Amino acid sequence: MKILAVSALLCAMMALTRAAALPDAETGYETGDVEASVAPTDPPVASKGPWQAFHDSLFHCEDPEGKHHVVKRSTSCPCGWTENYDRCFFYVSRKMRWPEAEKNCNSMNGNLASVRSIEEYQAIQRVILTATNANGNAWIGGSDAQQEHVWFWSDGTPFTYLNWCRGQPDNKYNQNCMQMNYGDHKCWDDVGCTHTLPSVCAKKM
Repeated sequence: MKILAVSALLCAMMALTRAAALPDAETGYETGDVEASVAPTDPPVASKGPWQAFHDSLFHCEDPEGKHHVVKRSTSCPCGWTENYDRCFFYVSRKMRWPEAEKNCNSMNGNLASVRSIEEYQAIQRVILTATNANGNAWIGGSDAQQEHVWFWSDGTPFTYLNWCRGQPDNKYNQNCMQMNYGDHKCWDDVGCTHTLPSVCAKKM
């Protein structure tokens, strides 16, 4: 009897062991295998490479003239404007008279550009060159319309830096407004305010 009991007990243990090793009907994993019973995790997310990170930092926008640009999200200037130190510059291609150009800049919370140094003048020249592939004439914010021979900037900046062409301003025929990129030396010239030219606006960041 004892032998029969022991044999029955061994058979039962073998059956239980065999059942534990069989695959689970739902999961397909062996229920006795602790590691296999853990569901596989999702693969780790790969970190973005430098090119993808740069691409994600760009966005498309439309400037005040309706032109589309791709710019970095971190810029402190509005779409289409160029940052230079503490100011933003924008080239306006539409030709207008000086007062109209100033009013147009006002509508964008700016003024026709004032110039405080040779470095800033060169930065404005680059804005024009980038927009047009040329060094064409454009209105900036200088005028002596209020008082003859007393030049001022329309944004109130002190008129300390000068870049007049030789013999200018000559005030011929009531020339009271300033154009830049004049002549071979791309300097300043006084011209009648009713002339129509493109312009460069500026505003603080």
